[in-house]
Amino acid sequence: MASRLGIIDLGTNTFHLLIVEKSGDGATPLYQTSRPARIGKGGINQRVITAEAIQRALGVLRSFREKLDEYQVPLDHTFAFGTSAIRNADNCAEFCAIILRETGIKITVINGDEEARYIYHGVRSALDLGSRTSLIIDIGGGSVEFIICNKQQIFWKRSFEIGGQRLMERFMRTDPLAESDRKRLYNYFDEQLIPLANAVHQYAPTVLVGSSGSFDTLVDMDYHHRTGQWPPRHKKSYELPREEFYRSYELLVTRSHPERMALPGMIELRVDMIVVAVCLIDYLLRTYGIHDIRVSTYSLKEGVLATMSEE
Repeated sequence: MASRLGIIDLGTNTFHLLIVEKSGDGATPLYQTSRPARIGKGGINQRVITAEAIQRALGVLRSFREKLDEYQVPLDHTFAFGTSAIRNADNCAEFCAIILRETGIKITVINGDEEARYIYHGVRSALDLGSRTSLIIDIGGGSVEFIICNKQQIFWKRSFEIGGQRLMERFMRTDPLAESDRKRLYNYFDEQLIPLANAVHQYAPTVLVGSSGSFDTLVDMDYHHRTGQWPPRHKKSYELPREEFYRSYELLVTRSHPERMALPGMIELRVDMIVVAVCLIDYLLRTYGIHDIRVSTYSLKEGVLATMSEE
């Protein structure tokens, strides 16, 4: 018997909706979209979702509610997950209550460990991790999840509250990012990521696997540079040559907002946050001596679906 499910990922910067038809042998995607809600803007480092951010969230979720109704997804088959900006906000309960009252969407707030587990299952659904040890990274607006794993298992996972919105508000005082602020940012990575450094030393991953977000835009930039076209949308995973990453990195960190926006493959949603994101990717590649980069277009919402299918 087929049934329809709606899965919503309430990210700090972007809200994502996935609607699928579930039947005995799997799930068929019917509709998906990503919309900027920017609920971290202006308040994330103060642990608050501002009144303006709540209104933006309502605007996006009302449009999601319309889509769910259009596809006849019942409320009890709609699963919404709140991540970093929501779980860390002092007004988290109030925010969830407003959303429930105004849209009928009930939010499940998940911790960083649960978020990392879902991301692993999402990435594993998109590509064959094989027996090599990979370091999966998901750069969100509020948090960054790291998972050291292979196809069979997770060896280590952790979520750090160092997402793009937090880093931008703290370090991106000029645009382009000043050299002195970039140094401060890298020193901050050194301080914050000591547990990751210890885990990398222990498990020695040889592949960096980027999960959606900024990595999608890096793939888009690569394809535009090499072929003049967008990448094929049916593909779930890509290889990103290291030299191509560094070509994009140089362009992104040396240009201002309007100049970045003019780069082929860039989208408005990522134009600013991608600067601190590529700084983090560069830091990881150089600090840990990783040469291979893969990209998964799947992340949390596909991971939720995968774990539901296994239960």
